[in-house]
Amino acid sequence: MRPLIIQNENDLISELKRTGCDPKAFPIFREKVKIIPIKVDSLSCANANILKQTALALGADCVIHREVISGKRKTSSGIILATPRQYQSIIQKLSYQHPSLRRLAEEIKEILGRLERKDFVLRFSQRVYHLKERVHIMGILNITPDSFYDGGRYYKPELAIRRAEEMAEEGADFIDIGAESTRPGAKPLTAKEEIARLKPILPQIRKRLEIPISCDTYKSEVADFALKEGCEIINDISAFRFDKKMANLLAKSNAYCILMHIKGRPRTMQKKPSYKDLMSEIYYYLKERIELARREGIEEERIIVDPGIGFGKRLEDNYEIIRRLGELKGLGRPILLGPSRKSFIGLTLNLPPEERLEGSLSASVFATIQGVHILRVHDVLATKRAVMMAESIQKGKGNA
Repeated sequence: MRPLIIQNENDLISELKRTGCDPKAFPIFREKVKIIPIKVDSLSCANANILKQTALALGADCVIHREVISGKRKTSSGIILATPRQYQSIIQKLSYQHPSLRRLAEEIKEILGRLERKDFVLRFSQRVYHLKERVHIMGILNITPDSFYDGGRYYKPELAIRRAEEMAEEGADFIDIGAESTRPGAKPLTAKEEIARLKPILPQIRKRLEIPISCDTYKSEVADFALKEGCEIINDISAFRFDKKMANLLAKSNAYCILMHIKGRPRTMQKKPSYKDLMSEIYYYLKERIELARREGIEEERIIVDPGIGFGKRLEDNYEIIRRLGELKGLGRPILLGPSRKSFIGLTLNLPPEERLEGSLSASVFATIQGVHILRVHDVLATKRAVMMAESIQKGKGNA
């Protein structure tokens, strides 16, 4: 007797074949080994009890507060533990219940659909990306004198343009240009100052490169300039919170937007940040921002989400985000992560930014395993190679 650790569908099929199992049964067993936990918040005691009993009757389970049965609590969270097949039966049973439980059944069905989604297609003027094929790489180009890692290195236009070309040669799928540092404690710029830094650089990069260009800004005036100069992505660290005009501007364009979670503002975000339930707060923050974007007229297919590593996060928060990144798949949007050379790596390894490459690669590989779609990094070639290796192991086949 021995245990089986199945993390790859091909490995499961291989083991089933070795037993002599009928191939027609493969789909059945494929679902039986996959338990999907789904958390439900603020259930009434009655609904919590019904949900638990429904799950138990179908061979699944639901964790609820221990005082629900006594009636001492008004509400409870619930964690459903079920296979896809069991969820189908749970949804069917709940659809015959009270309207609140019927709504719950629809929400469960919707989340399961998002979790099962394999592909997101990003369509740009010169490129089309199928994100299911591999993790895509966004190269960071900071044209600032004060960024935490490469501040001043590409401040001169000719150096910035050459670095953009280098990243494209190294295999970057996108380049994200930032003219204002958003490191902890950074002094904000005016829109005029930000545009002045972009003017001699952005048009030249757009002219020389075919890959999509992103502008890292939370100011609508800067975003408007960038869009007119050919940018096809706006990376807003505030998810439209710092400038109320941003969403409307994006709605009138065809550009994609990256909505990031941040607690506070760059200047103050690392002053004792705290969370009661980190992943829940990030999830519902991004969910609300997606809904706002849609109300403003931005199609959901143009939205990318980012949990905001290092933006109002403690050391342990950054670990947890990467470890539980796959939970954000429930939002139904591509996930971008930017762990590159950040302070949580420095705190862990006791190293300055220029010596954090290995830590960055480790975080990127772990994020790849958790299902990230896009990695925003300084070291394009090294990250691309590390991720390719991780994906080859994960999928069980080579890329040759």
